[in-house]
Amino acid sequence: MVKKKRVRLIAEMARKIRAYRELKNRPTESQRYALDYETMTRPFTGKTLPVLAWEDVRRESRLFTLLASMRMFGVGRIFTRKSWLEEHIEPCYWKITKVKVDYTAEDMDHGKAWGVMTFKGKQEDKEREVENAMHHDWRLLPKHEEADFTRFEPVPEPPIRYVIYPPLLRAMILAQKGLSTTEEPMLPLRRDILLSKEYFRNQDQERQRQRQAGEGTPV
Repeated sequence: MVKKKRVRLIAEMARKIRAYRELKNRPTESQRYALDYETMTRPFTGKTLPVLAWEDVRRESRLFTLLASMRMFGVGRIFTRKSWLEEHIEPCYWKITKVKVDYTAEDMDHGKAWGVMTFKGKQEDKEREVENAMHHDWRLLPKHEEADFTRFEPVPEPPIRYVIYPPLLRAMILAQKGLSTTEEPMLPLRRDILLSKEYFRNQDQERQRQRQAGEGTPV
């Protein structure tokens, strides 16, 4: 006979209360990213900003510093970054679609924003949270310059170049394919696979699956 699972109502209520208190005591955006401009440290963590960033911190603006001074918190407007303007010729910008303001901040200049990102002229399909909104290098694009800034004609990608495999690797590939093949193996000079943790994890799982299949095959 299967033993009935005991329902512990008080323990479950205590767990929910603890989770609610943790959520309530979680630091707000204004507490996490508050900055002492004299010492260039964040009071919440005690960490000092990199020295190379001090000049930009004094001259440039954070994203929410710009959003807080705008109507509808800048929803629908285009923002770019100083680092993008210096590093890339292609247009890079965020179009803001949604804003969640931290109303506990004194000037309401903290919070989270979402938008559609265009990087090097390529626009993403889905909206996502704006990254590095607390960095001091955001710039608002004036409305009369938006059309010129976002206009971009992509340059066609050059054809993929191929080179011959090294001799030892070439011999191994030919031996694996068999002696009947007359096609010369060539190595493309372009990587189509992102070498991420997920890729190597999938490779390990595939090897384990092949090993288990080989062990299960009767001789």
